[in-house]
Amino acid sequence: MPRFSYPCPGCRTTNSLHDPDCRFEGTPWPTIEKAYIDCLAVLTAEELTEEELRSSVDSEWRDLHTAALATLKSLNRIEQADDGTLRLLTAAEYAEQVSEPSIEPMATIYEHGSVPGCHDNAVFAMIAWYEMVDLSWPETKDNVVTWLRESGAWDRGGFAESSPEELVESKRHVYESGYGWKQAGQEAKAVIDRHLG
Repeated sequence: MPRFSYPCPGCRTTNSLHDPDCRFEGTPWPTIEKAYIDCLAVLTAEELTEEELRSSVDSEWRDLHTAALATLKSLNRIEQADDGTLRLLTAAEYAEQVSEPSIEPMATIYEHGSVPGCHDNAVFAMIAWYEMVDLSWPETKDNVVTWLRESGAWDRGGFAESSPEELVESKRHVYESGYGWKQAGQEAKAVIDRHLG
């Protein structure tokens, strides 16, 4: 199944299988990707308000553009100042922003770390999260290893591997296959929540 560079702004899929109720089901992928590119092409040149952006894109502004822009904001690709000005983050700014997940269930996993009973799902979810937000494999590996150590997850034990690096490397297939993070993240969060009790 082909994968696409930009997520559907309706259901966030990056393949041709949309959620059943997705409003963009049936929209050709080149059309979805063009809506993102229309926004990004203008914002790479200058900072604008949304109204200015709407009139600056090369094609007619549609609901798909609005949804794509909202997705870029929610994924921390674009920052909106108090005066409404939109700014495209640099690659370094973006990597720093997304290295600490702030939406659930990932925020709980990141903050509290994995506990025995959910290690596989938690590590899977973290790797899949970083892949989804477009970090490279070396960035992903570094972030997950750091998370394992700093969250206390590695010290809690329960891993078959001899080091956090070995553990993350053994899960590289998750990154390469582009698996989703949501289900594994929800299952890990449920175990962590019970543990926190």
